[in-house]
Amino acid sequence: MTATTSHHVTVGTARVHYRTAGTGPTLVLVHGTGSGGGEFVWGQLLPYLTDQFRVVVPDLSGTTSTTDDGAPLHIETLAAQVAAVIEAETAPGDTVDLIGFSLGGAIAAATAALHPDRIARLVSMASFPRSDHHGFQQTLRLWQSLADDPQRFGQFAATVAFSPTFLGTLDADTLALLNAGMAPDEGTLRHIDLDLRLDIRDLLPKITIPTLVVGNAKDALVPVDLTRELARAIPGSAYTELDSGHVSFAEQPEHALKEVLTFLA
Repeated sequence: MTATTSHHVTVGTARVHYRTAGTGPTLVLVHGTGSGGGEFVWGQLLPYLTDQFRVVVPDLSGTTSTTDDGAPLHIETLAAQVAAVIEAETAPGDTVDLIGFSLGGAIAAATAALHPDRIARLVSMASFPRSDHHGFQQTLRLWQSLADDPQRFGQFAATVAFSPTFLGTLDADTLALLNAGMAPDEGTLRHIDLDLRLDIRDLLPKITIPTLVVGNAKDALVPVDLTRELARAIPGSAYTELDSGHVSFAEQPEHALKEVLTFLA
């Protein structure tokens, strides 16, 4: 396990927790929906990144490691938390590379638009610019409706996070662990509420830094046409698409990492 160091920074009503590990240029990783936060999303990738980067992993509002007033979440609030972590971990004028996954991809894009002087390069993975897509809304609302049944809530989360092909390769114990990985706690439901309301289309034309958008052809949570739309809306962005479900760095870790690291190199 990669050794990490814990830190906190206060942003408004939130005491934001984050971890750091490794040495090299600073790389900030923004998690998606779920109260498990950065460790839950990025933990398995840290060994592949910390030998090249000083990795910073925030836990934003809605995660168990960060406390706040419990108010409904907004993209600008979470982008401000990412920016505050960057400010705390870099010298004035320094820039970082930023990777966001799913909801975190939208947060990272908003951060790049609202704080352009602190971001050098942006990677958005399996993300979306808006949520008023009927298929996406139906998936999110069905997931949300299972909050009173934790077992089915977790099973549904795993079903939309991974492709059927990938799930079919798992043994029963591993599948059970995946099914238990997402709980309908307050923080996760706050994230889903934000997913349902999100619209960053007005921010995307403001992104002028080099950007890579990664889509997944078999994504059962975020329709890949939304990820393609995100790429088209960011001026000059590059787009690549993997033959994967939503969590491509679990299904195709070597391919996903190669695309991201080649871009950052």
